Amino acid sequence: PMLPLPLRLRPGRVRGAPLLCPAAPRGAAASDGPGRGPAGFVLSIHYCHSSQPDGVFLSNPSAEQAHKVVASYKPSKFDKKILLWTGRFKTEEEIPARIPPEMLDRARNKARVKACYIMIGLSIVACFAVIASAKKAAARHESLTSWNLAKKEKWRKEAALAAESKPK
Repeated sequence: PMLPLPLRLRPGRVRGAPLLCPAAPRGAAASDGPGRGPAGFVLSIHYCHSSQPDGVFLSNPSAEQAHKVVASYKPSKFDKKILLWTGRFKTEEEIPARIPPEMLDRARNKARVKACYIMIGLSIVACFAVIASAKKAAARHESLTSWNLAKKEKWRKEAALAAESKPK
């Protein structure tokens, strides 16, 4: 059977092809979990990093070590403020000159969610403020209906005065 060819994402990276270490034991590749050998034996998984000497492998590297992304986006001042507000960096000096676009996407999504939570909170506070002011207006016997009737009475008087002063 014909196997599908892996998709090329960028130079040097082929989707679906494991990254093999130069001195890795046979069957050891960077993957998500242990694989099964020909006789059903569990193969050990090793992660390869360029900073390691040959033959030294990490069995459980952190996500940052295992998935390196090319930092190809220069953040603007607003992007830096978003990165600071979402807690990705503590100070503006910590932000590198170039960051991965995925990092900025995650920070923007987090900022969007925070902004939504703030708007929800402000809406709830505004609802309680309207309820309190309506109760005070009811205690003074004021209502929208009485305001509307008073305004219309004023307009009628103004229209009657304008009709009397207008010569025929």
